[in-house]
Amino acid sequence: MPQDLPRPLRAGGSLAVKAYLGTSFIVLLLMMLAGVAMRTAQAGWIDLGPDFFYQVMTVHGAGMVGIAALAGAGVMWFFLHRYVDLSESIAWLNYGLFLLGVVLILGAIFIGGYAGGWTFLWPLPAHPMGQWSAHAAAAFIGGLILIGLGFLAFYFDAAVAIGRRYGGLLRGLGVDQLLSGRIDPTHPPTVVASCMVIIVNTLGTLTGAVVLIVTLVNLYYPELTISALLAKNLIYFFGHVFINATIYMSVIAVYELLPLYAKRPWKVSRPFLAAWAAATVFVMAVYPHHLLLDTVMPRGLLVLGQVVSYLSGIPVLLVTAYGALLLVYRSDIDWAAPARWLVLSMFGWSAGVIPAIVDGTIHVNKVMHNTMWVPGHFHFYLLVGLLPMLIGFSLHVFGRGRAYNEALERAVFWVYTAATVSFCIAFLLGGWASVPRRWAQHAAHWLPYDRLGSVAGVAILLAMLALATGIVRRIVTGPRPALQADEH
Repeated sequence: MPQDLPRPLRAGGSLAVKAYLGTSFIVLLLMMLAGVAMRTAQAGWIDLGPDFFYQVMTVHGAGMVGIAALAGAGVMWFFLHRYVDLSESIAWLNYGLFLLGVVLILGAIFIGGYAGGWTFLWPLPAHPMGQWSAHAAAAFIGGLILIGLGFLAFYFDAAVAIGRRYGGLLRGLGVDQLLSGRIDPTHPPTVVASCMVIIVNTLGTLTGAVVLIVTLVNLYYPELTISALLAKNLIYFFGHVFINATIYMSVIAVYELLPLYAKRPWKVSRPFLAAWAAATVFVMAVYPHHLLLDTVMPRGLLVLGQVVSYLSGIPVLLVTAYGALLLVYRSDIDWAAPARWLVLSMFGWSAGVIPAIVDGTIHVNKVMHNTMWVPGHFHFYLLVGLLPMLIGFSLHVFGRGRAYNEALERAVFWVYTAATVSFCIAFLLGGWASVPRRWAQHAAHWLPYDRLGSVAGVAILLAMLALATGIVRRIVTGPRPALQADEH
């Protein structure tokens, strides 16, 4: 590994990381409010009306995916800058395009009435049945394109920087070490994870750009069309890769921070490099498990989706969750607040993969895929996996030197943990009972699942309010983000 590392965090980069994470926690709180509103509407406790419900569903889906990506990018940039020379200007460009895209999306939904869901499934944007105009759909699609352009610039800058220092993305990923058999244990896990994200999400975002541009042009020139099956494949390849990349960027915080609390290094090994190389392929190959109900799909792709669904969880469990357990086991770990959240994230990521594997089985998928089972799976990933990574990262790096209210923080931690697990279980139980997803109004015998989820959702919202308030205050008033555990 180069000897002039780690690189210092300059003022512009420090402010960018603060902007990424500060914005993310504010928007996450708002998106949780939207989610709770939908659950309580399904429970029959408030009335949103079907039209407004689907607008809220659209902004919740697009908002959660987008803001999770922005937060993950902030985590990745903070750690990757220590190893390669990243551009602060490109980081700010990504942030600016993201905000501009968000303005277009919010205008499309709450002014234009767009309510076609974050997946913009072809040809729905152009067939609104009087619910929105072509201009509203164009604003939504245009907002997504702007956000995608920002992330492409972000990944291109990171790829160039990694290429200059490590000789290319495949070398940064450690493929050369696997082929040669000579493993460098000091090779940074941050660089490995970043290379994987750059490869898969560049391809995913470019794929999404193709169908987004066709959709945008089709709104005004209907003669330009595309196969609905091809469009669906492109959309779900993009969507699956993009949302998975958010957690692969954020898990870098576990690799960098948990060793500081366990007082043990996280060394790169042959299984580690092999698992990340496999994950690079699996994340892109597994997307057909979203299309198992499309009987017109080529059989080979459906088989691939099912088989890779079983395999894709293995690298995660092997090198990250199991590696974290080995790191913590019989260590003199400091169970400070960031460490608790990072360990919780490993549980959430590991447990969240189980309902995904179940749903990836064709015979189960035919019954469960269009039920609440699927929101249960991905909320488990996000609420109990991704968000604790972001919380642990933020508690560690922002506002160093300030004492925590330990009793309050522990109380919030346990309320959040119990509430998020209960919230996800309510979804899974609803899926087990065949409660359909994406319905604005529910039958009476479905209401117990909705009401359990609503109560848990309110508890999550309150816990997140306490967390976000403290974190944003530290971001605004604290000094530059810092890595060293002893600075807390």
